[in-house]
Amino acid sequence: MGNAWWNLTLRFLLELAALLGLGMVGWSFAVGFSRWILAVALPLVAAVLWGTFAVLNDPSRSGRAPVPVPGALRLALELVILCGGAAGFYLAGHAAIGIVMALLIAFSYAFSLDRMAWLLRQ
Repeated sequence: MGNAWWNLTLRFLLELAALLGLGMVGWSFAVGFSRWILAVALPLVAAVLWGTFAVLNDPSRSGRAPVPVPGALRLALELVILCGGAAGFYLAGHAAIGIVMALLIAFSYAFSLDRMAWLLRQ
């Protein structure tokens, strides 16, 4: 299962963008001190989930899985976080960025069909 370097790079950038989008929506939909809490907590929780719940021996990651989960659950977690980040941009008033991000997510996964099939077999 070989993901091209460009797709792994795109995926990493999408992960970072998702964290930013989640922070932006937290900031946009809260007021006062709670906006600071949500702007930090949403991306932090997403990052912890992303790094903790993994499929053992996933070659597109380090192969380590602090908390091993089935592949379908990992795929769902990835899609929720990535699409949540895109939706975050959209809902925070940056619709064009949210739409472009969603298209890039679809593009990346379209070139990761072998990985998705592997995940679903785990």
